[in-house]
Amino acid sequence: MTVVGVVGAGVMGIGVAQNLASSGYETILVDIEERILDDAKAAINRNCRLSRLMGGPALDPDEVLGRITTAVGVEALAKAEIVIENVTENWDVKREVHARLDQVLTPEAVVIVNTSAIPITRVAAVGDHPERVVGVHFMNPVPAKPVVELIPGFHTAPETVEVTRQLLSGMGKKAVDVKDASGFVSNRVLMLTVNEAAYLVHEGVATAESVDEVFRGCFGHPMGPLETADLIGVDTILYSVEVLYEHYADSKYRPCPLLKQMTDAGLHGRKTGRGFYTYDNAGQ
Repeated sequence: MTVVGVVGAGVMGIGVAQNLASSGYETILVDIEERILDDAKAAINRNCRLSRLMGGPALDPDEVLGRITTAVGVEALAKAEIVIENVTENWDVKREVHARLDQVLTPEAVVIVNTSAIPITRVAAVGDHPERVVGVHFMNPVPAKPVVELIPGFHTAPETVEVTRQLLSGMGKKAVDVKDASGFVSNRVLMLTVNEAAYLVHEGVATAESVDEVFRGCFGHPMGPLETADLIGVDTILYSVEVLYEHYADSKYRPCPLLKQMTDAGLHGRKTGRGFYTYDNAGQ
């Protein structure tokens, strides 16, 4: 296994591609526009240069980018042996991407769904080869997070799981086995926390700064829930909560109206420069 495709050059796709390339894998990063790919390469260059300052290993940007090929459209992944999909947590978008991947890839190719909430069995049902589809929930920032959730779907073959486990090991990740249930472990708990924290701000109980200070100071969390929302993306938080609400039909997952308003206003967090907090060009 030498060629790994990465679909989506957003925050997660950038992290996955960087992690793969820095681990020695030849990587093909695809998206829908050349501009997005140019921004992704610039971000990877910057991340590599800052890696040591952020507590990571020293990375040579030229060496890492030398293993990454970029292309517009998933057609460039026809010869990839494994593909990691990282598009937005929107079912209509994911369904379209996986339908296209099923047409482009060889039947033997493994398809990894990087999702925080959408059931893997649902995604696998889009194509004709559900046995080759498996879920991996990568955490953000991908290169700095050593643990991932590994989620087989109903039809996922044992060989698919083993190939994925080997890839994750090669990327320096420890895979925690989780059954296929919307939100899995991490986001079934985290999204409730972030959503409720947003309600506190929405209702005027506390400011975002106060909410996060309580979690950092009282519970020892390195980041508060609303700082975490900005890191993940407020829009991604909203989509994930909506998936949980739809899947479980439980009112405890009802999305906070503030998340909807912020998403509509383009206040998506670090990636747009403003969310619950305001950020400079370096994301500070």
